[in-house]
Amino acid sequence: MTQRLAIAVGLGLAWAWAAGCGGDDGASQPDAGVDCDVPPGTGPTMPATGLCKHLSSYRIFDDLPAQAAAAALHPFDLATPLFSDYTDKHRWLYVPAGATIAWHDTDAFDLPVGSMLVKTFAYPTDRRAPAAGRQLLETRLLLHQATGWTAGTYVYGDDPADADLKIAGATIDASWIHDDGAARTNRYVVPNTNQCINCHGEHSDAMTPLGPKARHLNRDAVDGSGNQLTGLISAGILVGAPIDPTGWPRDPALEDQTASLEARARTWLDINCAHCHNPRGAARTSGLDLSIDQPDPGLYGVCKTPVAAGPGSGSLLYDIVPGKPADSILAFRIAGTAPEIRMPELGRNLVHAEGLALIEAWISAMPAVDCN
Repeated sequence: MTQRLAIAVGLGLAWAWAAGCGGDDGASQPDAGVDCDVPPGTGPTMPATGLCKHLSSYRIFDDLPAQAAAAALHPFDLATPLFSDYTDKHRWLYVPAGATIAWHDTDAFDLPVGSMLVKTFAYPTDRRAPAAGRQLLETRLLLHQATGWTAGTYVYGDDPADADLKIAGATIDASWIHDDGAARTNRYVVPNTNQCINCHGEHSDAMTPLGPKARHLNRDAVDGSGNQLTGLISAGILVGAPIDPTGWPRDPALEDQTASLEARARTWLDINCAHCHNPRGAARTSGLDLSIDQPDPGLYGVCKTPVAAGPGSGSLLYDIVPGKPADSILAFRIAGTAPEIRMPELGRNLVHAEGLALIEAWISAMPAVDCN
């Protein structure tokens, strides 16, 4: 087991954060972040409540500009990640010493109090040459405190030695060389803190993690150390997994040609859309359920009339018209970039060309029917 530092939250320890993690501005505006005095020791730490002003206060990284995480953090990736305007994303999980995660076949794993989820967004200088450098954009934190999950976004400035909490969000001008060798630009949007619940309120508007689900994590580790779930089990962190790993749920990667077109398309919709479009999500009033385990084609959009189609949809009448992606509102929304049209609503300015092509191919392959 790698060395870990027990978190004060829920573990009965009384670490002394300055003036209760105070500071003049923090005392009058508790949600604005506070100047946290980092307690002595090594390894990750966090306040009992609220957010620190500076990312360095959490001791997540041994070398913050290089994004070298502390030994107690576990890097992970998702089989098919949420599209975020072609950024590179790097994820880590921290669980306090002695604590464990309970297995669940479908829902996100229930991480114990004191856990952290860390995700850094960056644009590589050249997507074809990862070693050519990158522009760090932001690091997002999900902290499991005694009062529940707290989200914060930390934005990098000209000096990558630290990142600062941005409650109100931010926009960042970015440029890179894309996969095809063309220069690309984007006004990357960092969400404000209130927007975090829009996606992370997957069920009944409660802030919860999204990524750490068995089917998302059932893949080889980014560091080449083997299966991610097996690694967590071997570290004594994940308990209760079925003994036979061949029965573990598994998402196919978008580009995995050994998986069926439907499996890849449903997986893409699940990770990109189902956090809102599920029976208890923010978009539940739409009646559209894009969850991976929804078996009813009518509920995941086939010949379903939408609650709202967005301006410019013209004569489009159904979310999915089998065999006709050009007549399907689902594809129209995924192809849109205007705020009043695009889906997902948050987290992107650009079109995920590969994801759109996948959804269009899936709809095209459906046996044609008359929805009227």
